[in-house]
Amino acid sequence: MNAQPRTPAEPASTPSLDEILERNIQTLIERRKEEKAALTKHQGVAFAIARFIGSFGFIYAHLALFGAWILANTIGLPGIPMFDPELVLVATFAAIEAIFLTTLVLINQNRMSAAADKRSELDLQISLLTEHEVTRMLHLVSAMAERLKVRSSVDEEIEELKQDVEAAAVLDKIESADAAQGESKEDAPAQR
Repeated sequence: MNAQPRTPAEPASTPSLDEILERNIQTLIERRKEEKAALTKHQGVAFAIARFIGSFGFIYAHLALFGAWILANTIGLPGIPMFDPELVLVATFAAIEAIFLTTLVLINQNRMSAAADKRSELDLQISLLTEHEVTRMLHLVSAMAERLKVRSSVDEEIEELKQDVEAAAVLDKIESADAAQGESKEDAPAQR
């Protein structure tokens, strides 16, 4: 079966905005599933614990545990002997718990930071592609305007806008501006 080539006059079938949104949402859901499936057993445990320690359940459990411990060892509770009257054990337990919980939170933050870096790189790539496409559209619109002999107040700017933006050049300018800003802050007299 031979496919007939499409002529330029035939419009391509374009998906609706709803279809595009649905496709993008499904892509994101699939990506999250893939990322979750790629977690190692240890990362999964760290994520689950970090999610729990960021909840009110964790706060309530600690209020109950530490409250009962402190009450039992300061004023005493019926049927429970004082086993830590100076509260040294509870302080040691809390310090060790803080070390492990901090480490688990940092592991989770590192994973989240890596995911944020990926999304940021995706945003940058989409922005660069969009800039490239807009530049090409400017070429096309400019050629059409020239052929139709249409003039506008922004004609002088069009030639500059039709140039591709070099990402490296923009980054260099940002870094020079940041460096100049840092130098100007160092040169400024201290305010009292």
